[in-house]
Amino acid sequence: MNFYALIIGTEILNARREDKHFKFIQNELSKYGHELFASFVVKDDKELMKNIYNLIKNDQNAVLFSFGGIGSTPDDLTREIAANVFTSKKPMRHEQFEKDIIQRFAEDAYPHRIHMADLPQDAQLLFNPINNMSGFSLDNRYFFVPGFPQMAHPMISDVIKKFFSKTTEKFRFTLLAQTSENTLITLMKKLPKEIELSSLPIFKDNKASVELSLSGFNKSNVEEYFNLFCKELDELNITYKLT
Repeated sequence: MNFYALIIGTEILNARREDKHFKFIQNELSKYGHELFASFVVKDDKELMKNIYNLIKNDQNAVLFSFGGIGSTPDDLTREIAANVFTSKKPMRHEQFEKDIIQRFAEDAYPHRIHMADLPQDAQLLFNPINNMSGFSLDNRYFFVPGFPQMAHPMISDVIKKFFSKTTEKFRFTLLAQTSENTLITLMKKLPKEIELSSLPIFKDNKASVELSLSGFNKSNVEEYFNLFCKELDELNITYKLT
């Protein structure tokens, strides 16, 4: 599965608010051995949001966590765009959510708040423990929650626990070598696609070093290729340490 986070909020990009979602979703996924595949922070812009949703939809392995834009003000665009992209149909009034809104706000549900119940067709409600103003999901893989962390975070925690709690163990081997990345590029190119490479150059006192990290789900396979790097450094008499 490729986990995507879409954080919607012009107020984050212009520094009126600080993002609280990225670190949260990282930590929540890591409890079960998962990692984010990509994360986006975007302004409340219809075309931009549509393009990001289409990008994610086109990934057959995608799981989306979308934060924000499901309220009742004119800049809350998520419901309409999600309906267009993921169902190719207009939003439809969700009967249960409509009842919840009326129960909470009575006559103040009209004329604006009631439109929060206009959801993509076949959407499932996500329980909001703060005020019962639900988020929604599509196909148990696209999840849409409010921008407020105190509402969104318990909703996403429940989703991950329910649908993605099967732990996946990932193995990582890391070294810090007193050389430049260039020394190890030939070996890097020989890595199979199932092994993830991370090469981070470091410069200190005008001297180059590199932190090399290999990770994957087959421990013996990752360790075998990692040992090739250690052997190469030994043969070149380059100092390194395992970290």
